Amino acid sequence: MNTLKIENNTLCWAWNGQYLRIMPWGVHSLRIISGWQPDDAEIPDYALLAAPEIIPDFYQEERQITIINGNVRACVDIQGRVIFYNQKKECLLEEMWRQRDNGEHFWDVGEQPQKKISALKISARECKPLAGDAFEVNVRFESNPAEKICGMGQYQQPFINLKGCAIELAQRNSQASVPFMVSSLGYGFLWNNPAVGEAIFAHNETRWHANATARIDYWITAGDTPQEIVRQYAAVSGKPPLMPEFALGLWQSKLRYRNQKELLAVARRYRDEGIPLAVIVADFFHWPIQGDWRFDEREWPDPAAMTAELRKMGTELMVSVWPTVDVRSENYAAMNEQGFLVNTRKGLNINFDFLGNTRFLDPTHPDARKFVWQVCKKNYFDQGVNLFWLDEAEPEYGVYDFDNYRYHAGNTQEVGNIYPLNYTQAFYEGLRESGQENPVSLVRCAWAGSQRYGALVWSGDIHSSFESMRNQLCAGLNMGMAGIPWWTTDIGGFHGGNIDDPEFHELLIRWFQWAVFSPVLRMHGHRDPIVEPEIPWRDGIAQCNSGAGNELWSFGNDTFAILKRFTALRETLRPYLRELMRTAHESGEPLMRPMFYHYPRQKPSWEINDQYLFGPDVLVAPVVHAGQTVRDVWLPADDVWVDVNSGQRYNGGAVVTVSAPLSVLPLFVREGAEVLDMIRETEK
Repeated sequence: MNTLKIENNTLCWAWNGQYLRIMPWGVHSLRIISGWQPDDAEIPDYALLAAPEIIPDFYQEERQITIINGNVRACVDIQGRVIFYNQKKECLLEEMWRQRDNGEHFWDVGEQPQKKISALKISARECKPLAGDAFEVNVRFESNPAEKICGMGQYQQPFINLKGCAIELAQRNSQASVPFMVSSLGYGFLWNNPAVGEAIFAHNETRWHANATARIDYWITAGDTPQEIVRQYAAVSGKPPLMPEFALGLWQSKLRYRNQKELLAVARRYRDEGIPLAVIVADFFHWPIQGDWRFDEREWPDPAAMTAELRKMGTELMVSVWPTVDVRSENYAAMNEQGFLVNTRKGLNINFDFLGNTRFLDPTHPDARKFVWQVCKKNYFDQGVNLFWLDEAEPEYGVYDFDNYRYHAGNTQEVGNIYPLNYTQAFYEGLRESGQENPVSLVRCAWAGSQRYGALVWSGDIHSSFESMRNQLCAGLNMGMAGIPWWTTDIGGFHGGNIDDPEFHELLIRWFQWAVFSPVLRMHGHRDPIVEPEIPWRDGIAQCNSGAGNELWSFGNDTFAILKRFTALRETLRPYLRELMRTAHESGEPLMRPMFYHYPRQKPSWEINDQYLFGPDVLVAPVVHAGQTVRDVWLPADDVWVDVNSGQRYNGGAVVTVSAPLSVLPLFVREGAEVLDMIRETEK
């Protein structure tokens, strides 16, 4: 017998072992949990924070109940079918059922969806039993072909609008699955499930798939604007700390500074050039063996003195931490014995073989998180290191056979996507306990909620090309819309880029220009020509090569002059950056915003992939094609825009063509905004 009832402020439905529960979870928002009974396990909140109690309204009819929480409502009929509406009774999202008619239907609540009668026998909520307690899950919704979808994290593709895309829900090097999306129809949707799977935003259906999971768990919110939706999501998933003031400047990194002497020489030259340097990075393989998590004293004899000298120059040291643990590491035996490492289900218990046979730290184990922090605290933090670069955070398996790995929290198929969140959590909690008020960690991957642990995500090991640059622009914008406001990229790309190649100089300049208008301005890359290690093996351990110079002066005087001028612009923008970071901290809003963020009712705003808003007042139109010296820029209506480079005023609602020689970034500011004076100050 079907049961449809209200219980403890929750709409409940059950039939033949299946259950559905819909409850308020934040402002204008609902959480939906469904599966097969019995389901007596404590349900993890995963990306969601514990929600304060909200008493919703209910509208009960003979064969249907509606739960209402502010601007969102869910209608469930006696068959367990769900439709979501906003406060205007407009349909936001409708489950996709293809079943024979049995006389049951939704009562009139507004814009009535069409009744679907079919012999296909397709269910909107489908749980197929697997071995153990897991299910393979599909959740299907009707598709509106005109809908625009953004968010979902970071994927290497040139799209902001994801409608028509298939999105793998899995973590890979340069791919971050953050399963929160914002719809042009006025809703946000979080797939609150860390299982490996897929999201399909096709024209004929929207489908969420989990390879293996215990239950269906998702969250939906309604808002009149993308800004409202992002804020409501941040309120339930967490907001980033306040970005420290020093971090607003230039970060310098390369693969890799080989020793303490080399790193300090670079920092001293920045000082002598009069270029403020916020951060300099000691990249990977500064350690004796992977998993030791300490400086090799033969190359880095006095870390405490190094960090002290850097701090006097106004520069913080960031240290790379890999979660890889070599079988020869001094920490391997203890970690293996206590179950702190990722296990394979079959074959050799090795996860990765880059310059050594290694296994990954398992940060889903609470004690493993404490263990790695205590080692890093002793060897780095106590030596003056406050910043950590959490590389390999997906983690990057030698082979992405997700079904072959197991974490403390469960099979990787079921929980694998949460790895980067727990990895960042380990250092966030350790730094907080050690007295850091606003920790920030550079991390190569993220999941929903990572922002609350101070995750500054960068876009991974990407190629040095204009095509890759275009992908990163879309990746950064979608990360912001997925609730990750702190994002950065390797300026010029990671793989390739010869420091003597004029074509690479052009790419580097164009990349650097738009990176000035990103959350963090960060130089990094593995530049050609590569420098091989003088001693390929030491103590039986393979040694890592290094790239050519990657400092601002490494690419010739002409390039240096342009980069230096744009670095000065970044410094001038500090007051504006400071306010954007405060907004991100208080409301979760991104710094980089797609054009529709502030202009959702202007149709062109949803179609543009190559320009964006940096905060509410600055319109950035980077040059993203080789050899391009002019470009078109769409200016939104209802505002007057000032061309920063020419001083010319334009009424919005039109496309203008502007000159963009190599030294110029097309840039517009909303008339009357204070930031215009800041930018003009640099030109003096």
